Amino acid sequence: MATLRLSKPKETAETGYKLMTPWQLALRRFKRNKLAIVGAVIVFLFLFMALFAPIISPHPYDRTNVFLTFTPPGVDPRFPLGTDNVGRDLLSRLIWGANTSFIVGVSAQAFALAVGLLLGFLSGWLGGWIDFAVNRLIEVVGSMPGLLFQILVMSLIGNGIFNVTFAIAILSWPGFVRIARAQVLSYKNRDFIDAARSLGASTPFIAWHHILPNIINPILVAVTFGIPGFMLAEAGLSFLGRGINDPIPSWGKMLSDAQYYVQSYIYMGLIPTVLIVIVFLGFSFFGDGVRDALDPQSDRATA
Repeated sequence: MATLRLSKPKETAETGYKLMTPWQLALRRFKRNKLAIVGAVIVFLFLFMALFAPIISPHPYDRTNVFLTFTPPGVDPRFPLGTDNVGRDLLSRLIWGANTSFIVGVSAQAFALAVGLLLGFLSGWLGGWIDFAVNRLIEVVGSMPGLLFQILVMSLIGNGIFNVTFAIAILSWPGFVRIARAQVLSYKNRDFIDAARSLGASTPFIAWHHILPNIINPILVAVTFGIPGFMLAEAGLSFLGRGINDPIPSWGKMLSDAQYYVQSYIYMGLIPTVLIVIVFLGFSFFGDGVRDALDPQSDRATA
């Protein structure tokens, strides 16, 4: 049977050694995963591009020039990735598209996380009719076709960053409810929870100081996999014309605009597609690495 091999811990004055903390062990396991490192680099570059879009973007994303339409990549040094059908710089729009995807992905994830943790904790901690109601609500939400429901919501409330975030997030919380509920059920009758109750600790205190720190690992894994899913959902809605409005850039909107010209100007659709694939793979590699690093029993952890 494979066993977990610990590197030599740091020396202490008492015994000469000290055990590494769980987070130190997780970081060491993460560093050993080469694909996870590649994913982390991709995610970091994406976040850098999204956060600093106003600084690193070479041109305003909405600046048009009818005399420079359909400029191929590498022809004009001012536009290294070329221009679109109205003369806008594709590099600048890709950078600002990362900003849009970041805003939608993180905002939708934050909404799903907040709702999911709250309902999951209440369901697992209180039980009874609250647990029954929450589980029935999850079943109702799970039976809804996600994409069709999102299109319906966008048709009712209109396009825009806030609206598309709401449409994506409104059905995205059941997964966090299941995770939080299962973890709360496994911890709420432990001895240290009973001890906290006997000392007069309130339910919010127990939730914040005793339950949440013990369920943070599966929550972190779910978050790392959830953000790219929301980004892809935004790209899909924007491609269908039910997401981001012009002139705000979106990778999905760029693909939607390119579909009418892709046979003659393939770069207009190819470049955003490749970028979406790279970012999605980066988050997948990073999420796998986080999951393996936080699980001491994983194959990579015991290798």
